[in-house]
Amino acid sequence: MQPGTGRRVKKVTPLKRAWIAIREPLARSMMVKHAVARLIYGWLVLVMRTNRLVEGSVDLPGLSRGERSMITTTWHGRHFMFACLNRYRVPLTIMVSRSADAEMNAMVLKLGGIETVRGSGGRAGQHRAEKGGASALIQMKRVLDADEWVGMVANVIKGPAREAGMGVITLARISGKPILPVAYQTSRRIVLEKSWDKSVINLPFGRAASLAGEPIHVAADATDEEMEAARQRLTDELNRIHDRCDALLDGRA
Repeated sequence: MQPGTGRRVKKVTPLKRAWIAIREPLARSMMVKHAVARLIYGWLVLVMRTNRLVEGSVDLPGLSRGERSMITTTWHGRHFMFACLNRYRVPLTIMVSRSADAEMNAMVLKLGGIETVRGSGGRAGQHRAEKGGASALIQMKRVLDADEWVGMVANVIKGPAREAGMGVITLARISGKPILPVAYQTSRRIVLEKSWDKSVINLPFGRAASLAGEPIHVAADATDEEMEAARQRLTDELNRIHDRCDALLDGRA
């Protein structure tokens, strides 16, 4: 008991004390980070290989072989499996944020043959320069100018879970490339209900559904109203194909 409080003091075992002492150095160790990244990538590959695509699905990796470069996009929280979707190892660059958590994401993507650009637009009222959004969009445009594929999540981090932001719309306007909404889901999955984006952890040994939506074009001289209309079309199309994936897997299609 803690004197004067009536509360029981939790005893720290020698093993717990040792873990506390080493966990931060381990978190900073590149060797440990690379090992964890390989474990995550291995899990994603296992999920991909043990989930059979259901009828009505689209071969997402195959799209990059026969089409000119596009801006692929999906919802944050539904994006994890895309690290191992570059089966044909086409040149592909994905934007990830500058946060410490996103560093692991970038390492996993690298294992899948995917390059990364670090940056995010941020929410209204934040300084875009701090997030690296402007410079990241310029780098992504250069990749598209070389006729290579790029990808980014559609929604703003910590914003509405299923509402597109302006970042991907802006990239489409300045690059002249269409946006391709994509979705992937598995029948066996865990939904993290308490996370802001309802993140999905896909599980192996089930069925999978993958879809691509209608490409969305944004004119170079698009007005603010036209940009907003494109943003809403993207939101609606992403929601449609994600709901369709769920319906295919849950027997509602």
